[in-house]
Formats: sequence, C-alpha cells, structure tokens
Amino acid sequence: MLDFIVQRLVQAVFVMLTVAMISFSLFQFVGDPVNNMLGPEATAEQRLAARETLGLNDPIPVQFTKWVGNAVQGEFGQSYRMGRPVSDLIAQRLPATLELVAVSALIAVFVGVPMGVYTGLKRNSFLSKIFLTVSLIGISLPTFLIGILLILLFGVTLGWLPTFGRGGLTNIGNWETSLLTARGWSHLILPAITLALFQLTLIMRLVRAEMLEVLRTDYIKFAKARGLRQRSINFGHALKNTLVPVITIMGLQIGALLAFSIITETVFQWPGMGLLIIQAINFGDIPIMSSYLVLVALFFVIINLVVDLLYYVVDPRLRIERTAGAH
Repeated sequence: MLDFIVQRLVQAVFVMLTVAMISFSLFQFVGDPVNNMLGPEATAEQRLAARETLGLNDPIPVQFTKWVGNAVQGEFGQSYRMGRPVSDLIAQRLPATLELVAVSALIAVFVGVPMGVYTGLKRNSFLSKIFLTVSLIGISLPTFLIGILLILLFGVTLGWLPTFGRGGLTNIGNWETSLLTARGWSHLILPAITLALFQLTLIMRLVRAEMLEVLRTDYIKFAKARGLRQRSINFGHALKNTLVPVITIMGLQIGALLAFSIITETVFQWPGMGLLIIQAINFGDIPIMSSYLVLVALFFVIINLVVDLLYYVVDPRLRIERTAGAH
C-alpha cells in the first residue's frame, strides 16, 4: 500500500508540474501584464519600473522557477484588476465554492445511488419510470436553465427561498461558513440542487446499469441457489460489486463540480471562485486565471488519489493482485 501511495504521489508531482507550465505560459501569451496594470497612459519609466518589480526582465526559466516556488508556498502574485494578493482573494472566495461543491456532491451521491439501486431492482415499477423520466430531464437541460427554472418556481412564484447571494454567515476562526444557520441553508439549497442535478442523474443511471449487469452474473445466480436472503444478495453482493466503476465516476464528477461551478455561481450570484474567475477572464487578470487552473488541478489530483485508495477498500481482488505482484 505504501509503495502504491508513493507511486501515485510521484505521478501527482509530474502532473502538477505540467499544469504549472501551462499556467505559467498564460503570462507569456495572454497580453502584457504591465499594460493591464498601468494602462496606456503610463510613462516608459513607469513601465520599466513595473517590469522590474514583477521580475519580467529575468530569463524565462528563472521566472518559471520563482513562480513555482511561490506557488508551492501559496503565493500567486498580485491581481492586476484589484491590486491585492491572489492568495487573499482565493482564501476569501474558496470557502463558498467548497461548501457549494460539498453539499452538491452529497446530494448527488446520497440521492443518486439509492435511486439507481431502486431502478435496477424494481425496473418495471411506476416509481422507477418516474425516476428515469426525471433523469432524462436532468441530463438534457443545461445547468443555467435548471437554475433559472428553480428560481422562478421556488423564489419568484412560491417565495420560499432566496434566489441570489450567500447569507447567514458564521465565522469559525478564519473560515466563513453558511452551514450553521437556517438562513445560510436557505441560500445554499437552490444552487446546490442546480449543481447536483446533472451529477445525480448520471450516478443514478450508472448504478442502475451496473446493478442490471451484476444481477445477471453467475455468482448472483449461485447465491440465490444457496438460499441466501434477497436483501443480502442485492446489497451484500450485487451493490458491492458495482461500486468500483461508480467510485471512479463519482470521483471525476466531484472534480467536475469544482471546475464547472462557474455557471451555477453566476446564475445565483454565489460569491465563490466562479464569479472571481469570470471577472478575471473579462479583465485578463492572468495571476487569478493561472492560480485557478493550478488549484483545480490540485483538487483533481487529490480526488484521484482518494479514489485509488477507495478501490483497495472496496475490491479485495486489487489487494490480492498487488500482494502477488510484490512476491
């Protein structure tokens, strides 16, 4: 197990270095940062001083080495648009995005998996047909349209929930959260459902397909012939053997929630990383764009490592193969 973790960590380092090179290339090919910071009215002396301060007169390899060293320490330079450290902006916006992604992931998993199991076991029931119809709607409609429809129904027509912003905030040290108050949850529930709906339907249909496939295998027939209880067969044998591909998809989709929460945050004016990166793209704020790319890649690397470790927990065959290979 330790060798496996070390191997994955080495791969993660190479992945992050590749992403760092791509992120750093943004500084070289997306406009002149001095023009973005000072504007066209700046004098030649001001431009030269700014380039010297930013280290733009250094050779490219030196600039990249310094940038990677600062990034490892959590420093991504100054925002061209706001004139503030990018690390401070990320620390201010990241909690909102992480909360939205975490709640959306929990909804997708704890609703999608049971729905998938039910539609796999009771595929001809009326409720299964309703679930499948809803899943088609969730996959077919774009995220922004789902958000607008939820706002129209629950915010405008019924007036049950707020339609924008983040409220009911509570400070826990340096972390600002909306999960500890009813008002905070009222602001969170609509964007969380909007972001989770596509992932939920994808997980549901995947679990259903895997359950239908596993229930036709010989060892399930043998378990029935042995006289095992149906509940034990369905959840102790069938469901457990569907979890490896489901875990893979869930891991990728959690990363996708983080990377593509931009649309949901824009629709609901959620003050997270999505709005920050939209503003950065419009202004050409390269430090924020590059740091966002590195941050998303880091989360994907961490999620993939966790998914690989969960394989060992769920599927004992992988542990046996690894042990046999070591001997």
